[in-house]
Amino acid sequence: MNEIGKHIESWNNCLRFIGQVVEPQQFETWFKKIRPVSLVESTLTVEVPSEFFCEYLESAFIDVIKAALKKEIGAGARLVYTIRPVRNQQPMTFPQGPGDAPTNKTINVNTWQPTGNPGPFVYPGITRIQVNPRLNPVYNFENLVVGDCNRLAVNAVQNIARAPGKTPFNPLFIFGGPGLGKTHLAQASGLEIKKRFPELIVLYVTGNEFKTQYMDAIRGNKLTDFLAYYMKMDVLILDDIQDMVGPGNQNAFFNIFNHLHQNGKQLILTSDRAPVDLQNFEERLLSRFKWGLSAELTPPDFETRLAMLKARAFREGVSVSDDVLEYLATRIKTNFRELEGTLISVMANATISRSEVTVQQAASITEKIVGEENGTLTIDKVQSIVCDYFGISRESLVSTTRKRQIVQARQISMFLCRKLISNVSLATIGSETGGKDHATVLHACTTVSDLCATDRRFKRDVSSIENMLARQVRQ
Repeated sequence: MNEIGKHIESWNNCLRFIGQVVEPQQFETWFKKIRPVSLVESTLTVEVPSEFFCEYLESAFIDVIKAALKKEIGAGARLVYTIRPVRNQQPMTFPQGPGDAPTNKTINVNTWQPTGNPGPFVYPGITRIQVNPRLNPVYNFENLVVGDCNRLAVNAVQNIARAPGKTPFNPLFIFGGPGLGKTHLAQASGLEIKKRFPELIVLYVTGNEFKTQYMDAIRGNKLTDFLAYYMKMDVLILDDIQDMVGPGNQNAFFNIFNHLHQNGKQLILTSDRAPVDLQNFEERLLSRFKWGLSAELTPPDFETRLAMLKARAFREGVSVSDDVLEYLATRIKTNFRELEGTLISVMANATISRSEVTVQQAASITEKIVGEENGTLTIDKVQSIVCDYFGISRESLVSTTRKRQIVQARQISMFLCRKLISNVSLATIGSETGGKDHATVLHACTTVSDLCATDRRFKRDVSSIENMLARQVRQ
């Protein structure tokens, strides 16, 4: 039981220690706003204004905070943060705190050798285990911005959350380029299912983690334990399934998939590419990925990007002008991750310098993160050079016309975008080329590559455009 006021006294003692180490301005900015909440044994809980505030404390002052806690509470001291609710802001209703992480009930797992060495998921003599769902409360539906880029996937996930394993969307295969929200959607589905059906066993795992666990099970001669563990799941969320290369772990997942699907359990898979584009995967697995619904995430449009920036700024409790947010939404088009990262950098810079966020400041920081506009190759620049070379308009390039010259120009632009622009997905290229899908982009790239190998004149045209783009980047 806490002594009344003990947490306040302990935190004040920590502040006195911290105040002797950090600069007065930093102390005023970062420590005066922290409020002690409770002290239970060696765990001190404090309240901070926002998630960004907490993240900055951990990155900039972790050593001095640890030293203060150790001096005041002892070697086993722990600091836990809670997020202060934002009040008196009626227009938006985004949750400030991440909430509590859900838990699963204990389950029974029959071990293969009751008297042998423990399997990778059980301890000797113990068959009842607690499965950590590994769900991050921040990735909830309330923190998700919905637009045309993700509407199909969001609707599917929400339907699944109401009846996991009982909808046509099993499995649900979510795919798209990096930073488009695949993990957020997958985690949100798990969180919503746990909220509606607390008794269900939900597990989130990445493809790389699944592969590592499989290898550990093989080395420990505990493959049966491994399979038994995964077959106990009611909802299995497998993120970044493209990392799950290798015939052994794919065979294991094939058996797990069949067991769960046949027993009405829900499977949610994510990948950075469509099932048809997955390399080194068994055909029998690929066919099963197509049983349910494949939902593609595409780059967000301007309205969705702006809505996401407003939501994130609100959650962080930081006031950012519409001019700045509109600049960022206009400048950064690729994905949500770059948008959020740039916004956090802009807010951090303004907080440290104790100045208002301006468009000029945002432009300076943006150039350092995503590159200067004049020297960085973009899809717009590739399309512009291609149009100039062939003497056609950009409207024609991104249209649906099937005129031979325009079709070839369109295919060349998509080919060069994929070849010359790093970290750009097929979905992004297609979206910026009149809303074409990833399969169309892939077909265009293959066609151009084949023509370059057989048609010298065509190859010369492609090389000339590529050289023009290289010169522009060097300027």
